[in-house]
Amino acid sequence: MQIHLTDDFDAAKIAQSGQCFRWYPRPNGQCRVIAGNRTVLMEQTAPDTLFLHNVCSKDVSFWHTYLDFDRNYADIRANIDPHDQYLTQAAQYGQGIRILQQDSWEMLITFLLSQRKSIPAIQKSIEALCRSAGTPIDQDETGLLYAFPTPEQLANLDTTTLSACGLGYRLPYIQQAAQRVAQNPSWFDSLALQSDEELLQSLLSFYGVGTKIAHCVMLFGFHRLDAFPKDVWIHRVLDAHYPNGYPFARYAPYNGILQQYLFFFGRTAKLP
Repeated sequence: MQIHLTDDFDAAKIAQSGQCFRWYPRPNGQCRVIAGNRTVLMEQTAPDTLFLHNVCSKDVSFWHTYLDFDRNYADIRANIDPHDQYLTQAAQYGQGIRILQQDSWEMLITFLLSQRKSIPAIQKSIEALCRSAGTPIDQDETGLLYAFPTPEQLANLDTTTLSACGLGYRLPYIQQAAQRVAQNPSWFDSLALQSDEELLQSLLSFYGVGTKIAHCVMLFGFHRLDAFPKDVWIHRVLDAHYPNGYPFARYAPYNGILQQYLFFFGRTAKLP
């Protein structure tokens, strides 16, 4: 399927943006993307041309939603205060990043196990979990591709198997989350109906979830676009460029989108 892009989109930048860990860029410019129980081979051949290879007609709407194509990111960038030179520069540098509409359960587990891990290590643990408990959904030259495990599938894994996935001290966080959600299958549906503050408190009730992880799950798993995760890179940016405070009120309800520009710029451009 060919998509004519009329708004910001850069697959390479999205893959490096820290919000997704099952995007695997290839040397030929393609990118293998696995989301939940679906997979696609993505290829951006020009700034305005995107190919989604081998997509079933019934999955077209899924990928359209997943890539947040109903939102105009150029308009959001245009609303940035022109006197804020750092944010303006960050948004130009990160142009093309979109906030993916990812599965909330997958994001909870992903960010629980992401603590104090490098991106390659996070990906390795995620794929180990998927191989151990997920359902095979496709195959490519690397072998079988697996769906992200459901709460029930993950809850059925014993401690030895979980430990072999490289979870380290995060193992009880993952184990307890899986058991809790497996016992309440509709719980995540009810979370989606909560206000931002209610959702934050609900996520903080999970063992191992702090404020930063909760905001990551809100932003990347529940698409709450005003959530603003603060990791070491964001703290450095705020300390260096916003010593008198960041203008959250001005940019509501899209602070999370701007956070991604600041994060990507601060981590990859490595400017003072």
